[in-house]
Amino acid sequence: MSKNYYEFTYIINPVLEEDKFKETVDKVTKLVEDNGGEIDEVDEWGLRQFAYNIDKKGSGYYVNMYFTAPAEAIASVEKQLRIDDDILRYLTLKYDAKMLRHRELQKKNEVPDIFAIEDEDDDDSNEDDD
Repeated sequence: MSKNYYEFTYIINPVLEEDKFKETVDKVTKLVEDNGGEIDEVDEWGLRQFAYNIDKKGSGYYVNMYFTAPAEAIASVEKQLRIDDDILRYLTLKYDAKMLRHRELQKKNEVPDIFAIEDEDDDDSNEDDD
């Protein structure tokens, strides 16, 4: 059984008490682990404003998670989250080879700054105009 790498972002209902956020994060983490997933990182972004209301709420508690899991686990996890009233929205991304290489560079803090190179090229072309 092969495992894939996933990025999973979900939004928790903002009307919960502060300690309920941690309980919900732990519950989702345990749900992934119980379905054969291995957690790489859990990043809590905290309360953020929405661009538009979701279920009559203007904000939510964002959590981003990286993990490896078998493909069958995703359907089971998403099924549980659909019936959980504390989770407003979720998004699961399956990483391909290019995204995995980028993730590895992120972990090592070695992501290339491609925009800096473009800025240098722009500066060179401006000097020619003078």
